[in-house]
Amino acid sequence: MKILAINGSPKMDKGTTAAILNPFLEALEEAGAEVSLYYTSKMSIKPCRGCFACSINGTRVCWQQDDLTDIYSEVTDADVWIFATPVYVSGPTGPLKTFIDRLLIPLGEPGLSLVDGRCHHAMRDDVKRGKVILVSSCAYWELDNFDLLVSQFEALSGHAERTFTASLLRPHAPAFEAMLGESEQADDVVHAAQEAGMRLVQDGVIPEAVQDRISQPLVPLEPYVKAGAGAAS
Repeated sequence: MKILAINGSPKMDKGTTAAILNPFLEALEEAGAEVSLYYTSKMSIKPCRGCFACSINGTRVCWQQDDLTDIYSEVTDADVWIFATPVYVSGPTGPLKTFIDRLLIPLGEPGLSLVDGRCHHAMRDDVKRGKVILVSSCAYWELDNFDLLVSQFEALSGHAERTFTASLLRPHAPAFEAMLGESEQADDVVHAAQEAGMRLVQDGVIPEAVQDRISQPLVPLEPYVKAGAGAAS
């Protein structure tokens, strides 16, 4: 199983998002997966110009030569795409959104087709289909603050003709980060991320019960708000 992971957090491997992503990826590797991890903060990726030249000309590579060009073969060859990001105004970070905007057009047909009565740029026949997983953290307490983000990645999966397989979501992230190593509940979140990696390789799925453990409440709402927690990262 080949895994491509893109971490869109500006704090890269030091943030709360990485506190979920890293044990997840480590468990994937231990279970036998081949993992490649990239940080958007270390990459230079130019915005999509909407010209469709990569699709119309069939080059499958954007004429804008940048760091995405260098890894595009890994993108197209991966069985699983993992996108990791803190929630920024109900969506992903800007650099990750730029990555996503550049991702699919080179792989698709230039013309439109109808799928279940809706417009779609079909993926070319030889493009690998696979899975998509979202890893995210949010400073807000409620889990529904991830709803728009999850919907966006479900839509991305549909456009890519891939299966949206799981979302590993960590609300009230600053409290989680502060409690790591000090609380059995917080540590169980990490153990659940590790189990998610193992189960994905062994079973091809991540059980909802494991996803729920990653999202489990750690502190009551009102005391958390009064403490004035900071932003997720």
